[in-house]
Amino acid sequence: MTKLEKVLYTAKVRTTGGRDGAARSDDSRLDITLSPPGHAGTGTNPEQLFAAGWSACFLGAMGIAANKMKVALPADRAVNAEVDLGTSGGAFLLQARLNVSLPGLDRDIAQALVDAAHQTCPYSKATRGNIDVVINLIQDRV
Repeated sequence: MTKLEKVLYTAKVRTTGGRDGAARSDDSRLDITLSPPGHAGTGTNPEQLFAAGWSACFLGAMGIAANKMKVALPADRAVNAEVDLGTSGGAFLLQARLNVSLPGLDRDIAQALVDAAHQTCPYSKATRGNIDVVINLIQDRV
């Protein structure tokens, strides 16, 4: 396991009540109600939060890769993350798909950006070898 040499940021969130509870960050910038997936309720769920965090991080990692490659990312770039909660052998598990849209970029360049982002994104690193992940490049043809 790789240890951090320098901590850049620490998120601090207190959650109460589990999937039927609430979560609030120490700075109050995050203050949400939680509800289980598929149930009536106004809250979000951990899978949606994970999908939002991973897709945002992945976009950031593509930006870093684009800077290194001297490529301009399209303004309408997007990552649609899908995180599944399921079971296998009686255990709860996750699996995920990241559908990456880089319209207007040459497919080979777009694929190189996606590959580089998947190698550097901390969420991708955390999930690698732990859950089934599929990354799809979805884009308009040039």
